[in-house]
Amino acid sequence: LSTRDDLPTDAEYTQAVEDLLAGAPPSGEVWVFAYGSLIWNPDFKFVEERLGIISGWRRSFCIGWMRLYRGTPERPGIMLALESGGSCRGVAFRLPKVDPKENLERVVRREHPIKWDKLHMEWANVRTDDGPIRALVVVTNKSHPAYLPDLMQDVVVNSLATAAGERGSMAEYLRNTVEHLESRGIHDRYLWRMQKLVAARLESGPIR
Repeated sequence: LSTRDDLPTDAEYTQAVEDLLAGAPPSGEVWVFAYGSLIWNPDFKFVEERLGIISGWRRSFCIGWMRLYRGTPERPGIMLALESGGSCRGVAFRLPKVDPKENLERVVRREHPIKWDKLHMEWANVRTDDGPIRALVVVTNKSHPAYLPDLMQDVVVNSLATAAGERGSMAEYLRNTVEHLESRGIHDRYLWRMQKLVAARLESGPIR
């Protein structure tokens, strides 16, 4: 059996976490800004959450083609990311202050399952009703080969309607994200449009 050579080492994850924490604000608080599945499946401990808005980034299905998790080589998926432009309303989670390393590493491992040339996480300003905060957010690296800019809408919709893998379908991912945003009073017009188009695609007949 061949072994994968694209998996990060424990040492690389540890170093990535240390590098991120080195840029933490003077308060020592570590917030993570979630815009997609981290909202409904955070998989890390947090002690507070706030609705917040970041400027300069917007939700977009622009990372592909995913042949693992929610896709296969035959029906690859395309994942939600933050692409430059506009603004994004999401949820900021504050990690426990005692020792944020373990929780932050869980986030880094989840968002960086394969080796990277540059971390996709960075510190960003987030506006909340309780005042501004600094939070870590995963953004699109335009130089990464997985970045797919300017995809035709029909291509994206078809992928969302057909792709599925060991973690479920892309259609399920989209629905969960929309529902959990709506439950917090966040209405993302882009995701709602995609949801309607994917639903229509699924109702149109057998998926080929």
